[in-house]
Amino acid sequence: MQKKIRVRLTLAEGMLGTTPANETVYRDFIGTKAPDAATVEEEVAALGADAVAEKGRTVFPRLEDGTPFLYDYQIKGFFKDACSMLSRIGDKKNESAKIKAYKKVIDGLIFVAPRKIPILFDGEMGDCQRPLRAQTAQGERVSLASSDAVPAGATMEFDIACLDEGHVPAVREWLDYGILRGLGQWRNSGKGRFTWEEIG
Repeated sequence: MQKKIRVRLTLAEGMLGTTPANETVYRDFIGTKAPDAATVEEEVAALGADAVAEKGRTVFPRLEDGTPFLYDYQIKGFFKDACSMLSRIGDKKNESAKIKAYKKVIDGLIFVAPRKIPILFDGEMGDCQRPLRAQTAQGERVSLASSDAVPAGATMEFDIACLDEGHVPAVREWLDYGILRGLGQWRNSGKGRFTWEEIG
């Protein structure tokens, strides 16, 4: 039996944009992942003309009124990451450990709506610059990464539909994990961590 819950996420830490501002990079990457050409054009258009000016920067796509948003699949990606990690807990008594082939379950039985989830907050969007270090054959390389940043306290509301009501406890478990590991870029530093509540 299907069960739908509506949730509100509230950021405990600022969240960083994940979409490359360079339209060509984004188009080439999404073009290899998108199911059809219409999806590519829709997502590239959501970046806006100003966003494509800065190479190497990550941004949030914007609604027509300029409001930043997340796509539904970014929430599903978070669910997959949370399920993968939580299923590794030693006692195997959590809900995530009970789901076999969790990626297929999340892709085919758990749905997030709307497609574009507005991120609501007061004030201006910030900027986060940080060094990226990588070990290469030529030695350590350091570069500077820059991202749009929405502040702590920002909220997002969306619906989660579980075609099997038995998956609802796992979804709640994944949302609880958001206070430890969040959404967006640089999650390992604590960025994008959130609390949640069921509403409506």
